Amino acid sequence: MRPVLTALSMTLVAILWLVGCASRPAKLRQVDAVKPAVHELSPAASLGKLIFFDSTLSASGRVSCSSCHDPEHAYGPANAMAVQFGGVKLDRQGARAVPSLRYTLLHVPRWHQEWAASRFERIEELAKGDNPPTGGLGWDGRFNTPSAQAAFPLLNPDEMANPDAEHVAAAVRKAPYAAEFRRVFGEHVLEDPQKTLAAVGTAVERFQFEDPSFYPLSSRFDQWMDGKVQLTETEQRGFALFNDPARGNCASCHLSQRGADGSHPIFTDFQFEALGVPRNRELKANRVASYYDMGLCGPVRSDQRGERGFCGMFRTPTLRNIATRGAFFHNGRFHSLREALEFYVERDTNPEKWYGKGAGGRVEKFDDLPAYLRGNVDVVDEPLTRHPGQAPVWNARDIDDVLAFLNTLTDADAQGPPTSQSR
Repeated sequence: MRPVLTALSMTLVAILWLVGCASRPAKLRQVDAVKPAVHELSPAASLGKLIFFDSTLSASGRVSCSSCHDPEHAYGPANAMAVQFGGVKLDRQGARAVPSLRYTLLHVPRWHQEWAASRFERIEELAKGDNPPTGGLGWDGRFNTPSAQAAFPLLNPDEMANPDAEHVAAAVRKAPYAAEFRRVFGEHVLEDPQKTLAAVGTAVERFQFEDPSFYPLSSRFDQWMDGKVQLTETEQRGFALFNDPARGNCASCHLSQRGADGSHPIFTDFQFEALGVPRNRELKANRVASYYDMGLCGPVRSDQRGERGFCGMFRTPTLRNIATRGAFFHNGRFHSLREALEFYVERDTNPEKWYGKGAGGRVEKFDDLPAYLRGNVDVVDEPLTRHPGQAPVWNARDIDDVLAFLNTLTDADAQGPPTSQSR
């Protein structure tokens, strides 16, 4: 028998989140996109909006939340760089691609793993890919609230690069909204740097929860779901390929069906997967041969390092507005959506196209993980079960069709894809 998960406390955040744990067949339920009611922003959310666009909260004075999460690009990057630059002099390169903030923040469940009773059953589940962890914010799920995620960049040396919470508090004291900050969070809040930092995160969280621009549901796909437009034949073929479990099988992780209450899908199950994305030589961190970004088990997240089966796992992102992006997967390895799809269906049929050769002249698959951990990569779910010499599940026309479908997930106001890799 598997242990029963402890029920989440009925906090306001939990009420606002539609906690959905969706997964491969028969595991978890569909995660649906529900648009917040349009109303005037609360005082905390209004303050969070000012903070979101305020670059004076960074050590450089030139980086704000919106620098990486541009509203005109679906709250994702406005450029096609694999990762973004930050730091005091804007010369420090991050190690992971910046995700979009649209849609998921209201719905992501807390990070959790429902373990089987015995160690043997755990190993068997991981080997089959039947029971991956779920939830949490960020590529490695280490944040359980948007407020914690929002506060993290303020002190990250690769991002806003404040040396400590006191520097953040000092910047807020000088901000034109300092009086409003005190009114919302307490007269003496700015006297306590840790309380200030937490309040900044809470304000940004409220902005992200309440502002309708984070949940517009204005794509052609949403219009089609509401019966306002028809998908073209090409888009319909692409949608069928996307859903087909024997071919693309995309919908097993990027859930695509309407919810039981008629709500629209978010196109993620919030679970974790090891896809074996090739090492990205653009990243400065990867110049050190011994460095590996292993997602759930480090180096950024530390509390899961003992779970060797988690190494290489990253959270499944939403595919909404995916066609507006200029970098794909956790390390930004690919810069076109077509190339990302080609990798997905050709990873195992044509590995020489995606991976380099090792010392013995053999193709070194899954080269962004240490050799002893490459067995964690998914080779059991279609189309990741193929072998060299077999035909990929999609041909060029199929990829054209899937691309056409994925373009229907672009919101009406979203620009992209960006082509420039300049800062």
